[in-house]
Amino acid sequence: MKLASFLLALALSFPAAAQDYPTKTVHIIASAAGGLTDLLPRTLAAKMQEKTGQPWIVEQKLGAGGVIGAEYVMKSPPDGYTLFVGFTGVFSVLPALGAKLPFDVNRDFQPIILMATVPNILVVNPSVPANSVRELIELAKSKPGKLTYASQGVGSSGHITGEQFKQAAGVDILHVPYKGAGPAIQDLLGGQVDMLFDVVPLALANIRGGKVRALGVATKQRVAVLPDVPTLGEAGVPGMEGGAWFALYAPAGTPAPVVEFINREANRIFSEGDIRNRLEAQGVALPLGTPEDLRSFVQQRTETWARVARLAGIKLEP
Repeated sequence: MKLASFLLALALSFPAAAQDYPTKTVHIIASAAGGLTDLLPRTLAAKMQEKTGQPWIVEQKLGAGGVIGAEYVMKSPPDGYTLFVGFTGVFSVLPALGAKLPFDVNRDFQPIILMATVPNILVVNPSVPANSVRELIELAKSKPGKLTYASQGVGSSGHITGEQFKQAAGVDILHVPYKGAGPAIQDLLGGQVDMLFDVVPLALANIRGGKVRALGVATKQRVAVLPDVPTLGEAGVPGMEGGAWFALYAPAGTPAPVVEFINREANRIFSEGDIRNRLEAQGVALPLGTPEDLRSFVQQRTETWARVARLAGIKLEP
């Protein structure tokens, strides 16, 4: 009887504690300085602090492509006071490439919300004689192995999207990996390489300035900031979806009411007109939704990229 009473009291204590959440500082761990990995949680933290009256702090734990930060959160108490900004590389690309990680994304983390996605966009140097995806495919088929596409590095979303494009279109285009987006973009502008699967926010200025030509976006719908650029599916290459994504996670076992509270407030915050308009003007999409939406999204992306990587023979650099 005493044991039954104790278990009942323990079960009832979780919703009660969750209703009081938070009662102390909440830490959001980010694994990259600058960019959306930093901007999104800071936007969320400022609004959540206003809402709850408790401090919400964004902390940087850099290293190992996000693995260090993720492992730190995974080992933290599952009470909602330590959260993680999960993103493409650490939660999709590394698992897709079979990396040995100190955690399992599905087992060790509780998804909360998919905050943002940034689609890849196929851009070419203006000297490339192709004004559409179909013309580019015809050009590539007439010159097998002669055209080149840059990527931000082996295993980057631009690399995997490039290989997916080659597989779907049936073309042979030479991959030229760089160490980061900056040098890849510079060589594209200089004409050392022919094309690049860039991300929309980085590509916008060069597209509008006529420095590159945009042929298609790797997403289901056109992006609002570039309404005249077709999706790759519209352009004749179906099934193309690629780019970066950013989400919020907690350690596995975090009480459901806490997860529901953070999810509800994050949906509200990122739906506010000024925040949504500012991000969408940069080419950022805000899918939001439920924890299960996030879980399904990541699973689908990871499975697709694992298949592409396997067919392309992409392996992690030692």
